Amino acid sequence: LDHIFHRILKMTVNIRHMGFVVNDLNKSLEFYVDNLGFKIYKKANESGNFINKILGYEKLDLITVKMTIDNGQMIELIDFGKHKELIKNHQLNQSGPTHIALTVYNLDKVYYKMSNKGVDFISPPIQSPDGLVKVAFCQAPEGTYVELVEQLN
Repeated sequence: LDHIFHRILKMTVNIRHMGFVVNDLNKSLEFYVDNLGFKIYKKANESGNFINKILGYEKLDLITVKMTIDNGQMIELIDFGKHKELIKNHQLNQSGPTHIALTVYNLDKVYYKMSNKGVDFISPPIQSPDGLVKVAFCQAPEGTYVELVEQLN
């Protein structure tokens, strides 16, 4: 059964984006856009129940900037604003690489399978406010945060 599960994941998982917490959003945008040729795909102020639940914090108010390159690969810059002081050992809001996001199909099924194998999640899968995706965060054994995302539309 584990062999079948790994085969299914191998066929249905794609890297979605890498997220980087930044201390100075403008300097980081200059670095990625001006120096490396990334294009801003979406910039958003994020706060409220959805972002608080999937990241496991309270009263978040952050800025995200998703950027792509010509082949569609994406990275995300995250400015946690006043929440940067929450930095401890390997946290989602530390500077530098913080997580990898993977596109999966049938997130609920993947979530239950992984949960039953002892993988800890911050929350069960939650649909985004715009209804486009369902999201759940967990940690890999070495502590890397992994964002599992199911495209709904």
